[in-house]
Amino acid sequence: MNSIVEPTREEIDALEEPTLVEFGAAHCGHCRAAQPLIAEALARHPGVRHIRIEDGAGRRLGRTFRVKLWPTLVFLRQGQEVARLVRPADAGVIEQALAQIDGA
Repeated sequence: MNSIVEPTREEIDALEEPTLVEFGAAHCGHCRAAQPLIAEALARHPGVRHIRIEDGAGRRLGRTFRVKLWPTLVFLRQGQEVARLVRPADAGVIEQALAQIDGA
């Protein structure tokens, strides 16, 4: 997971471009297993912004999205949630959700 400063919910809601927000944790086996699937699907959607959020106790952003399990992928178009996947096991379902926000 990236160690960048976590954006605020207001910053996420203000994003205009299609965005995938990925909530997870570096120690999460499900998160590590999903990385090649996410990368494969994102490769076909270069216009989608991908933001990884290191989630866990005391992390407020994940709570505002009601994240319960990792990884949780939230697909946004103009700051609005269009789709959500929890522990995806197939690049195809990620691709379908990306198409909903990217129009590709």
